[in-house]
Parts: sequence; structure tokens; C-alpha cells
Amino acid sequence: MSAVIQLVKVHPNDNVAVATQPLVPGTVINTENLTVEEAVPAGHKVALTSVDKGQVIIKYGFEIGEATENIRQGEHVHSHNLKTKLNGTETYSYHPVAASQGPQLPRQQFFGYRRENGKVGIRNEIWIINTVGCVNRAAERIADECSRRFTGECDGFRAFTHPFGCSQLGDDLDDTRTILSSLASHPNAGAVLIIGLGCENNQLASMLPQVDKPEHRVKFYNAQEVENEIEEGVSAVLQLLTVIAGDKREPIDASELVLGMKCGGSDAFSGITANPTVGRVTDLMCQLGGSVILTETPEMFGAEQLLMNRAKNENVFQEFNHLITAFKDYFIAHNQPIYENPSPGNKAGGLTTLEEKSLGAVQKGGQSTIQSILNYGEPRKEKGLSLLQAPGNDAVSATALAASGAHIVLFTTGRGTPLGFPVPTIKISSNSDIANKKPHWIDFNAGKVLEGTSIDKCASELLHHCLAVASGQQTCNEKNGSHEIAIWKRGVTL
Repeated sequence: MSAVIQLVKVHPNDNVAVATQPLVPGTVINTENLTVEEAVPAGHKVALTSVDKGQVIIKYGFEIGEATENIRQGEHVHSHNLKTKLNGTETYSYHPVAASQGPQLPRQQFFGYRRENGKVGIRNEIWIINTVGCVNRAAERIADECSRRFTGECDGFRAFTHPFGCSQLGDDLDDTRTILSSLASHPNAGAVLIIGLGCENNQLASMLPQVDKPEHRVKFYNAQEVENEIEEGVSAVLQLLTVIAGDKREPIDASELVLGMKCGGSDAFSGITANPTVGRVTDLMCQLGGSVILTETPEMFGAEQLLMNRAKNENVFQEFNHLITAFKDYFIAHNQPIYENPSPGNKAGGLTTLEEKSLGAVQKGGQSTIQSILNYGEPRKEKGLSLLQAPGNDAVSATALAASGAHIVLFTTGRGTPLGFPVPTIKISSNSDIANKKPHWIDFNAGKVLEGTSIDKCASELLHHCLAVASGQQTCNEKNGSHEIAIWKRGVTL
């Protein structure tokens, strides 16, 4: 029987390691030739060497902050003795790093829906999208009624409600309109019903021209202009069902699949198990000619230079530079600290500084070349890896991924969440405990990396799972009926 691994040293140059289980004072770690000096929770860091006040702490082979007091070998390293070194905006330079090229992979396929406009969907659902929050309940009632009357006639009826669409101006209103029209354009929706109220800022007449979908797959009306908005909606959906009835799955090359990468409720194992596994899937997808979108801009802070060096050219580097700087300016404009992160849940799980969190988070991007930078709500155009402007908030960033064209969101977590999004959401646990505790939340357990499974094997299994989901296998969020959207609110409310 192999010995239980108690500490994980991520990189040979690290001066801390991560406890895989709670450690009590006096625990001897023979592999590191140290004795644990104080209680260390699972997921938290242990000093491998003595570190003087002001010296740097290294994890993943990079600095994650500096010691605020002298730290002895074997002591617990966390918020009480470690702080970020990040402060204000930075100046970046481009030092290109060539992406590592893996072996050529055999072609792979999934079974999806080929749309008339050339797009590919992995679900044949009818989406009900409202222009304004005033008709949220109407959209929900229509979806519920259609689910009752037309069970089994498509892959599902989804109402994506939100509180916006009125009392908004300028860029803020544009963001709402862009996200909603992009969702209406998504190929996972075989058809879409768009409901307005009639008096809102986000008028149907302004939104409809932005919807990229054949006219016969779109129905719309203003609730103020019809006698019974619920029956009007049900009748419209019935007509749309006749349109999508002929849609059939067919073999589609994996190069047409788009994956969105996201993490939420991270712990210290996220950067050791789940995120590197997802990063390997990113590289595999790029090798297959497919597309990956990585977002959560603030969770690149502290690790952004590593990503910038993988930009395919100077222009992409400059766009990335602008993305990062603009996002930091957004924090400053609102008189908020740029580096007020990780969250309380992250800290409870062992993450201390933003550098540490970011170095773990960006691993979801693998080692592939960054082909393009996408603004919030902008559709993906380039194959390969793209970076998308969006905040770290789970619902906002995952909605943005779907709006930019992701068929599936791969969501890594060490704490767990039942939240699901417009497209199938594969929840990937960083540890086996949460996978065993919440099997109705978690779709894939990357915690088995800590139990001896290689990241390559884990990634291969996850890619296979993605293709199965793309072919119709339901995720936990689909089984649980969790399909939420959230729109980034950046402006004033009238």
C-alpha cells in the first residue's frame, strides 16, 4: 500500500507546500524533512523552510506575496503572516513564449445540430428571453406552461430572467441589449421567443436587428400590445416547435465545439487538480482545432504577464494590455481596491493572496497561444484560445461565456455550488470530498489527481465527458433545472 500524501509541493522552487488533510502539531513529513509546528487545515500552506519578514513566499514557482513576520519551517502560512505584493496598475512588456505543441490527435466527433446559418448547437431548446425585467414572471409562466403542455417535443423550454432593460442609459443599456441579443443568437436555442413590455428603454425594434438567427426561428411581441401575454407566448412557442421538429443530431467534428472555462468557490486544490486538468483540456481542444474561451479578468491580476507572453502577436498583446488596465481603472473609478480578493470562501479553503488565486486560476488556459481578446458580449470569431472581458462573479462571467458562443461551461470548484447557466455546465471538483458529498452538483471529480491519477489521464476522461455532453448527455445543472443568467451592471440607474 502506498503512503498517504500529506503535503503537495507544486513546483520544485516553492518554499511552501499544501496540506492534503488536516495536520496536527508534531506531524512528521519525511518527504520534506520537517515537523509540523502548529495545526494546519486541509488545503492550507506549510512553510518548507524558514522565511524572514519581508521575504517572498513562492508557490507554483512564482511569488504569491511576502511574509509579514518571521516564519519558521513547519508553520502555517496564511493571512496572518502573508500579504500580497500587488499595488496599483503596472507596466507590461511583451516577451513572446511559444506554445508547446503536443502530439497530433486523432479526429474526434460529437453529435450536434447543424443550423441553417452555419452555426452548430448541442441542444435543441426553445429559449424565452425578455427585453426587460418587468415581464420576468410572464416569461417564466410561458416556459412552465410549455413544459407542461409540450413535454418531450424539444430539449427544453428555458426562460432567462433578469432585472434590467429599463432605467438604463448609454453603455449600460448597450451591455444589456448585447448580452440578450447574443443569447438569442446562441445555436443551442433551436428557436427563441423574445418578449418585451412596450415602454422600456430596451425596445424590441433596437434589439431584434442584433439577433443572428433565421427569421422563422424567432417570434416576438410586446406584452402591452396583446390581450393575454401568456397564451400569446404559448401559441408562439407552439409555432416554433413545428419549425424545430425536423432538427436532428448529426456527426460534427470536435473542431466546431466551443468550451468556456470558469472557476468558482476555489480552494487550494483548485490550482493543483481541477484547473490544471481543465488547462490540459484547453490544449487538447486547441490541438483538435476547436475553441476555448477563458474569462474572469480580475482573476488574472498577478498572473497576467504569464498570459500576455502567450499572445500570438504584438496586436493581441496590446489588446490584452488594454483589457487588464481598463479593468483595473474600473476598480479605481469606483474607489475600490484592485486586489481585494480572494473571497472569504477562498480564504477558508486555503487561498491567501490574489497572486496565489490568479496563478491557480489561469491554469485553466493551459499552455496554448492566445489568439484573440473579446470584449464583453462579443461573439467568438477565432479558433483556439480567446480571453473574454468579464468580472469574476460566477453568474455574470458564465453568462458572458455563453453569450460569446460557448456550448459548454467547464466550472471548477473546491467549495461547490448548485448554480447552472444557459448552456450545459460541467461542475468539476478539485477534491473528492465535495464530489462525494454533492454528487447532484458535481459532474466530474478532478480530486482523483491527489489520489494518483495523472492530470493527462484525468484530462482525457474530461474531454470524453465534454463530447458526451455535447452529444446530449445531461449535466447536473440540467437535471436540477438550474439555468440562470446575470448581466454586468456598470452604469447608473434612472
